[in-house]
Amino acid sequence: MAASPAPDGATTRIIIENCAIATVDAHDTEYASGHVVVAGNRIESVGPGAAPEGLGDVVRRVDGTGHLLTPGLVNTHHHFYQWLTRGLAQDANLFDWLVALYPTWSRIDEEMVYAAARGSLAMMVRGGVTTAMDHHYVFPRGTGDLLGAEIRAARETGVRFSPTRGSMDRGKSAGGLPPDFAVETTEAALIATEEAIDTHHDASFDSMLRVGVAPCSPFSVSTDLLREAAVLARRKGVRLHTHGSETVEEEQFCKELFGMGPTDYFESTGWLGDDVWMAHCVHMNDADIEAFARTGTGVAHCPSSNARLGAGTARIPEMRKAGVPVGLGVDGTASNESGELHTELRNALLVHRLAGGEGALNVRQALRLGTHGGARVLGRAEEIGSLEAGKLADLVLWKLDGLGHSTIADPVAALVLGAAAPVTLSLVNGRPVVEDGRLVTVDEDTIAREARREARRLANIAAEG
Repeated sequence: MAASPAPDGATTRIIIENCAIATVDAHDTEYASGHVVVAGNRIESVGPGAAPEGLGDVVRRVDGTGHLLTPGLVNTHHHFYQWLTRGLAQDANLFDWLVALYPTWSRIDEEMVYAAARGSLAMMVRGGVTTAMDHHYVFPRGTGDLLGAEIRAARETGVRFSPTRGSMDRGKSAGGLPPDFAVETTEAALIATEEAIDTHHDASFDSMLRVGVAPCSPFSVSTDLLREAAVLARRKGVRLHTHGSETVEEEQFCKELFGMGPTDYFESTGWLGDDVWMAHCVHMNDADIEAFARTGTGVAHCPSSNARLGAGTARIPEMRKAGVPVGLGVDGTASNESGELHTELRNALLVHRLAGGEGALNVRQALRLGTHGGARVLGRAEEIGSLEAGKLADLVLWKLDGLGHSTIADPVAALVLGAAAPVTLSLVNGRPVVEDGRLVTVDEDTIAREARREARRLANIAAEG
């Protein structure tokens, strides 16, 4: 998408000034009081003090006094459809949780997925997410265009979107966890995935829509599907995503079925590389971390979901030290009912200090995980994830002058350690998506009402069997 032209053909500008700025660039440059100039959909300049004088075609000037400006948050792992099944299987581990919920998830249809995607996106975007990702892998037969429903919801919300076309072909009768009626054939999954890429993927610099290839997990996908999906993704030039090393049960499953742990299994199927990222990666030994670092394989860290399911604590400080790309993920809202990413900044810091002491993660490292780290994991670090001239104008202005942050002098510490900060303004591709804490592109009350209706409908259908 090109920069927005003014009526006379010039580029329109938005100026944000008088705010603290955390650029999250390579040097962690910060300004106690600075400015950002947005020209069209790009960041034109960022620096200390007021914006330069004499800029033309300024359509908006924002006084950011009492605020912190950061790059927009980048979510690297989610399952939107789970918005309809929050609060269930509250005390289960991953495998028991999946077994409890798969029969319900297998009844979803296009309208349900659309409502769930709208709810998931609204919650994230209202809380500072400017790039959303989803891993959708449940495709019951004859239920409509489920991936298309998510893409439609993201377009309406105005968020930058990285959906992945997931798949499962290992049902219960083949030793997997999902019921047989919830899985596809290997061939059908590969054909549908290629069609999704051909129909929707946009590889341009300022793309609002990048499609990835994402078989679900080692315990729901055949080895053939994993191998062929990697071949397909590389032939099409798109990224690969799956779940990896989430629980000790998964490790045992891989050793029993394949004779090796998850990382070795993934490497044997072509699933390590700088075009791959995996969700969770909780149970990784030193050799696993070295393999990820050596190959540039990324990690979507989901601290709240891992805690909710009792999966364990990923070795994120060790991964970062080794050079593994790491971003943050909400994960599905059936295992992270808040559905928010900005709370993951704080939760990541607290979880890793519990596990590794006070030096395990600091506030600026947490912010980096949620911004530049996520952009790197999605393969978009040249375009988004930091506030730098020439990058896309995805940014968030956080209000820090209220009661909740009134005595925290360090604005980054206020954002990460303090109460959830309200979003005064969020831009995606240079366009407002949040103003004064409310979505401006869609109606939150309508989204909530429709999601409740679809959740009830799903529950009733599942109860009928």
